[in-house]
Amino acid sequence: MQGKKLYVGNLDYSVTKDELSELFAEFGEVVEVTIIDGKGFGFVEMSEPAEAEKAMGDLNGKDLKGRSMKVDEARPKRDNRSNFRR
Repeated sequence: MQGKKLYVGNLDYSVTKDELSELFAEFGEVVEVTIIDGKGFGFVEMSEPAEAEKAMGDLNGKDLKGRSMKVDEARPKRDNRSNFRR
């Protein structure tokens, strides 16, 4: 794993940034947590790739508020402008 940013999906809509931060802090320093409101997913950035990899391995499939989380390496953001037709 090269990156430090993780995609966290299948979240209950009531999950907070603080809850995710606390959960991922067990694996190292959490730099940033972003939750996309009303979408059931978010992103967690760790300080080191090794911490992110450990968190991904241990938390993928783990139950949080009755839902099985999907934790994976975040993909780079797409540039949607390239699909724009003139």
